[in-house]
Amino acid sequence: MTLFSIARKNIRKNFTNYFLYFFSMIFSIVIYFTFVSLKYDKTIQATSDSSPKINSVFSGAAVVLMIFVAIFIWYSNAFFTRKRKQEVGLYSLLGVRKKQIGRMLFYENFIMGILALIIGIVLGAILSSFFVELLMKIMGYEAITNFTISYDSIINTVIVFLIITMITSFQGYRLIYRFKLIELFRADKVGEQEPKASIMIALLSIILIGFGYWLALQNLATSNVWKALGFMVTPLIILGTVILGTYLLFSTLTVYALKIAQKNKKNYWKGINLIGTSQLLYRIKGNARTLTIIAILSATTLTAVGTAYSFYYNNRSNAEKANPNSMMFIDNDENVTKQIKKLITNDKNHKIEYHETIPTLRVNTDITNLKMPFSNNKMQYTIISNSNFNKLAKDQKRNDLMTLHGNEGAALEPVYMEGISPKYVGKTITFNLERHNEDMTFKHLKKYSVLNYSTAYSAIVVSDELFAKMKKEAKLENMEVYHISNQEEAKQLTNNIQKVVSDKTGLSSFYADYAAGLESSGLMIFMGGFLGLVFLAATGSIIYFKQLTEANSDKGRYEILYKIGVNKKEIKKSIAKQVMFIFALPLVAGIVHCSIALTALSRLMQSNLVIPVAICMGIYTCIYIVYYFLTVNAYYKIVTKTNK
Repeated sequence: MTLFSIARKNIRKNFTNYFLYFFSMIFSIVIYFTFVSLKYDKTIQATSDSSPKINSVFSGAAVVLMIFVAIFIWYSNAFFTRKRKQEVGLYSLLGVRKKQIGRMLFYENFIMGILALIIGIVLGAILSSFFVELLMKIMGYEAITNFTISYDSIINTVIVFLIITMITSFQGYRLIYRFKLIELFRADKVGEQEPKASIMIALLSIILIGFGYWLALQNLATSNVWKALGFMVTPLIILGTVILGTYLLFSTLTVYALKIAQKNKKNYWKGINLIGTSQLLYRIKGNARTLTIIAILSATTLTAVGTAYSFYYNNRSNAEKANPNSMMFIDNDENVTKQIKKLITNDKNHKIEYHETIPTLRVNTDITNLKMPFSNNKMQYTIISNSNFNKLAKDQKRNDLMTLHGNEGAALEPVYMEGISPKYVGKTITFNLERHNEDMTFKHLKKYSVLNYSTAYSAIVVSDELFAKMKKEAKLENMEVYHISNQEEAKQLTNNIQKVVSDKTGLSSFYADYAAGLESSGLMIFMGGFLGLVFLAATGSIIYFKQLTEANSDKGRYEILYKIGVNKKEIKKSIAKQVMFIFALPLVAGIVHCSIALTALSRLMQSNLVIPVAICMGIYTCIYIVYYFLTVNAYYKIVTKTNK
């Protein structure tokens, strides 16, 4: 029997233990291959308006994925090392040379890597067409029918994963040279010492995490701490304190909590709780680093995916906020205005719901009293009269009419940010007209606009009297405002209008912003979603490997329990509690970290992220639960198979 055949036999025999590792490798290869295929495909580049963006995004995602998969495979092999130590020691004891054992371990990992690579590329080639259709759909484009797999993507994937497989295979080869024979046979005894609990370090972990949370939730515009530490340094401090606090939380506070559980004699001596509690206590310090990495990775993944989905989920409302009118442009060419009106009127797919011609003024303004940050105290505003504001507000079905008198005004601020935007109400600004200046005091602040933002920019409503007075000395611009039905499907109409307008018209449309947002956020959620699934599969697999390694060490203990009369139901219940503790810690910590990060982000963006983030967290938790049940069943089978 050759070493190669022994390696194949070992893989077949232990394939159950290797399954999730093997599955995670295949899944990673499929996603990497898909990303590379999308990067090289010329049809996608021709279809999308932002093909350079797609190319660069998928190039970056492929690099991130490649680095992560390399670390994951390396880390996974390190977990398998402890499990194989006794087996390697037995080969050495039987007289097999170290070089031969090393070659056998090399063959095992290399065979699995090559199999995963072949299966991953085949599945990737089959599924790439589906992934392309999915990408095009969420980006708002029609499905591509002539997508083809390029040889460049196959060669790229083969080279990358062959290199990763070779490196990790050599890691297995070096296993035999890193340990003495006595260390190999005593592998299960290493590291099982009762950890010491420190109330001071436990409190320090809470203080560090609490400080990181507090710092993250500060208002960036008004926080003296952020200003003192610097906007580049503060996020690093937050990251450092939360990571260190999480590690200390898992390595010390959990030890303290488990020791308190031991003192609860009524519960501790109930059934076989003492077995599960003791095993968790003895191994929690060894698991702390792994659990910390998984918690931080889970938080990062949830934050990234949650943010991407939030942009996608809120895309329509954001487009409506920036474009309350379907079409808006400056009437500075009568012929162009007539052509646009004709195009919109003759379009049978879209009905005109309202059309207004709104006179506005462009006025340079002294805004010293607003104390606006990053401003030279000068700004140009678009001025609209009170009556025209009410007319548009009524057209847009806003139950929010205003009455202004004299030198009163109202700010229209659709991108208002608490703590950053100025406090308008009660403040006075000065309009610089041709022959004199005119003061105006803000009576209201409206966190929306009735004019499209990219055409009107910053807008102010003034009383009809003040508008009539300023009209004599300011530049008058008539704004053509349209609202049409089915505006989210106005691609062809928008394209036709864009062909007849010039830059001077300042055309803005709901559809253009909606489509651009759909494309960018769709690309983000596609990339973030698949990278998130890879990270989830990898982190779930790492816990799975870790628990199976411990299960093989615990076989003797559970066999004794079975012999003294403990039934399998009680054993499985004990295993379920023990594994739940290990799975719940990083998941809960990751969700809490993510919640704080997204709360800070939602405050900065002034948008509600609750629904999209809750959906992402729910999906993430469900997949984690699947890993939990797989781990419990595999653990149970390992510790009870000798009793069948």
